[in-house]
Amino acid sequence: MAGQTTKSKKRNLLKIAMWVIGILIVIGGVAVAGLQIYLSQSKPLIKGEAVVSILESDVKVTRDEVGVPHIVAQSDADLYRAQGYVQAQDRLFQMDLARRQASGNLAEVIGGAAVNTDKYFRTFSLRHAAERSWDGYDAESKQILEWFAEGVNAFIDEVKGTSKLSYEFKVLGYTPEPWTPLDSLTIGKYMAYDLGGNWNQQAFRSWALQNYTLEQVEELFVEYPEEAKSIIEANLNIKTNVATAFTADYLPPEFNGSNNWVVSGELTESGKPLLADDPHLGLSTPSIWYQMHLQSPEQNVSGVIFAGIPGIILGHNEEITWGVTNVNPDVQDLYIETPNPENPYQFKYDGQWEDATVRQEPIKVKGGQTVDFEVVETRHGPIISNIITKETEVKELFSMQWTALQSTQELKAILGFNKATNWDEFELALEDFKAPAQNFVFASTDGQIAYKANGLVPIRKQGTGALPVPGDSSAYGWGSYIPFDELPTVIDPEQGFIATANNEVIGKEYPYHLSNLWAQPYRYERIVEMIADEKANKQIKLTAEDMKKMQMDKKNLHAVEFLPKFLETIKAQDSEGKYKEAISLLEEWEYYDNQEQGAPLIYHFLFENMKKELFEDTMPADIYKIMPAKAQITNDMLRDAYAGSPGVWITEEGGLDEFVYTAFEDTIAKIQDKFGKSVSKWQWGSYSQLTFNHPLSSASDLLARYLNPKKLPVGGSSVTVQAAAEDGKGNVNHGASWRFVADLQDLSAAEHIVGPGQSGHVKSKWYDNQVSNWVSGNYHKTKINGELDTGYELLLKAQ
Repeated sequence: MAGQTTKSKKRNLLKIAMWVIGILIVIGGVAVAGLQIYLSQSKPLIKGEAVVSILESDVKVTRDEVGVPHIVAQSDADLYRAQGYVQAQDRLFQMDLARRQASGNLAEVIGGAAVNTDKYFRTFSLRHAAERSWDGYDAESKQILEWFAEGVNAFIDEVKGTSKLSYEFKVLGYTPEPWTPLDSLTIGKYMAYDLGGNWNQQAFRSWALQNYTLEQVEELFVEYPEEAKSIIEANLNIKTNVATAFTADYLPPEFNGSNNWVVSGELTESGKPLLADDPHLGLSTPSIWYQMHLQSPEQNVSGVIFAGIPGIILGHNEEITWGVTNVNPDVQDLYIETPNPENPYQFKYDGQWEDATVRQEPIKVKGGQTVDFEVVETRHGPIISNIITKETEVKELFSMQWTALQSTQELKAILGFNKATNWDEFELALEDFKAPAQNFVFASTDGQIAYKANGLVPIRKQGTGALPVPGDSSAYGWGSYIPFDELPTVIDPEQGFIATANNEVIGKEYPYHLSNLWAQPYRYERIVEMIADEKANKQIKLTAEDMKKMQMDKKNLHAVEFLPKFLETIKAQDSEGKYKEAISLLEEWEYYDNQEQGAPLIYHFLFENMKKELFEDTMPADIYKIMPAKAQITNDMLRDAYAGSPGVWITEEGGLDEFVYTAFEDTIAKIQDKFGKSVSKWQWGSYSQLTFNHPLSSASDLLARYLNPKKLPVGGSSVTVQAAAEDGKGNVNHGASWRFVADLQDLSAAEHIVGPGQSGHVKSKWYDNQVSNWVSGNYHKTKINGELDTGYELLLKAQ
């Protein structure tokens, strides 16, 4: 009986447990359903009618199958108003976050955790630079910025205080403030920051001069600078603590690169040019780009723009198309300033004490007290020492001069691109595109192709910008800028194509200095190799399909150069055949970084280990993070060593053979620990995972699971044309933020991929619908002529 009673109790307890679990499942289901309903309430209206009282006439907005809005208006005024309205529908939170970060106003809505970020961007003075730029704009551009802001604000007014306001604002507990033209210009300045920085290169080299032997330092420069003796001495005399840690928290990726190329009609099947562009930036949800088609009686243009800015920055109209890569010129200089011991707001210049400009920048903090903060600006630019180092007591004062802090009018250039019909008109518009400096490629329906490395690039009185210079003398600094007509330009080259991939774009004969650091040449060389292969085969003419295949190409020319040398060393050291299986895998590899193959996993782990073994243990962690050109420097050291001249760094690692073999042994051990000992099961895609993280996802694992698109294995790497750079943990978070191919035979449509998708709303069907397309290279066509019948037509009604 006692046994039966126990069994009965267990059965009853089981029933109760199941009943409780059932109730919890029901409650959970109701909660999830409630959450779904709650989130769905803020989805943008994409069909039907909406009254937008600021419009002068009705505007039609049709979203196509992938969510690209096609805006057709009766005037430019209504076109830009509608553009602002529609961008806000899909991306308002992203727009608000972008203006807040660039302006240094994040702590106001996030709290104390964002104070240091705000200090950083207040000091870098992006919004202050936007204010300067506004004063330099013409009346027409100012009017367009006003129209765009009217459209954004029409949407904000429509949704604030209602369930239609995007859920992110509700999560953070605030309502967006009205949009202003300065917000758009500030976001534009942030793009210049993201693409145009090199202060960290100078800071690192200055630190290295004080902490390594001259022999070691010479190897740490891709090209050792022939600076004036006084510049070298000034950097040697800086009293920097050996443990100084520079902050790398806010640095953009070292090579926010890109590929672009344009091919003349002589090499194409259609007899008209082909153009391809894929800018490489951070991959996030939503995308940094917003794709749109804008049409009025005055223009018909399609492409992408940064959310929060009017016009189309990259794309095409009915007669021309264009694309960019980053020139990466040296446009930020550090100055070693000498403060007055009796007045911290005065600095020495040519024997006199000059007053600095002091801006009070109080930082509002959500849930906390306002933080007092000031920005001190010398004649060269803001003092940045207090925000680029983590020391409590700053021992040297660096100010920063930067082209983007001047009054520049990039939006005027963009508006000119949109309406240009030929190269002469496009180049005229380029005169206003000054920061960031970009490699523009161009093609037009009349068959012309062209290229220009465009932007403000300083001409220095002394030095090349490789090191900080004394700030107390007029003998240093910028004398002028490279004249617009003397910037590198190519029109209709005899070879029939033009390509750039952040590689060196000038020869030794070019009279001006552009950069101390170019991207590795492998992507550029592979692009040229593919075009040349087709050009050599007279029977084959290039098509848009070929352009897309080239953008998705995964051949690793870095491995082509180095792997045979590494294998020779490894096989000589592995006399017992311990690594026979891994070596065979590498020997059979055809040098493509395909996701299903194991060889790329070994190769990339191996090279990463080499970089770390050479440098990571010899310097503070944050110094290592800001160290520029680790890959290029390692390449140069390996080339010299294999040529019979090992430098001091590899010699100190025991010589070339020991260095390479030790790195290989460590590589295999790490892979085995992470992916198991079965070599046949190793795959690059098991590590290399495409990642589009949402800005709120870092707050909790729950938000990450809900807001981040699912990770996918992906091929390619940082050195392949299909750029897929990972963060050291396998998260591919940098690469082609937009892929674009245009055939000048028919500019009524071009082909695009914008990962992860068009919409910023997690419940939208277009939130992450292009993630798998990004991996597979499945492009969508965007038409700019004719009616669209997708069922997603929204009529914006003028009141």
